[in-house]
Amino acid sequence: MRTTLTTAAVTLSAAALTLGLAGPAAAEQYGVDDGLDTYHGSDILALSVKHGGDNVSVTSHHYGLRRDPRTGSGGTVFFDTDKSDKGPEFALTGGFTSGTDYVLVETEGFNPKQFGDPVEHGDYMMKINYKLDRVRILVSRAALGDPEQVRVAMRASGNRTDGTSHGLVDWVGKKRWFTPWLDRN
Repeated sequence: MRTTLTTAAVTLSAAALTLGLAGPAAAEQYGVDDGLDTYHGSDILALSVKHGGDNVSVTSHHYGLRRDPRTGSGGTVFFDTDKSDKGPEFALTGGFTSGTDYVLVETEGFNPKQFGDPVEHGDYMMKINYKLDRVRILVSRAALGDPEQVRVAMRASGNRTDGTSHGLVDWVGKKRWFTPWLDRN
């Protein structure tokens, strides 16, 4: 990943500008741009998060999303809902290629070995638009335990062209970086 101090400063400046321009809305919003780090759908170019009254919406924009399962492209959005407990409490993980599925699970951290049981209450969905290179995730607040505040981190990965499994990894911002806390409105 080619994240540098300059890229981070530009990213934070763009995010501050996005927040500064946002007027009153029904949901607290946050948006951030991320540089071109990988390819074929595993690269996240931008992320926007809205914490509304009924759900949390996460939209990621990618470079080159493809239906082809050989890309191995997929991602995970981590939801932190408890300030007193370090790290995420939930993770929505799934493939970004044709024929893959997704699931929202409880977690004790970022490592898939820490993922727990699937969430059985509330609703969630993930939709992929290959034409627009966009992944949209919608999770009901009930599925996340009805938090007053939430923040998210996102990573995506894919295979290298030589077939090496999960050789490409892209985090929005730095590894395990969270958006600011967003209040429910």
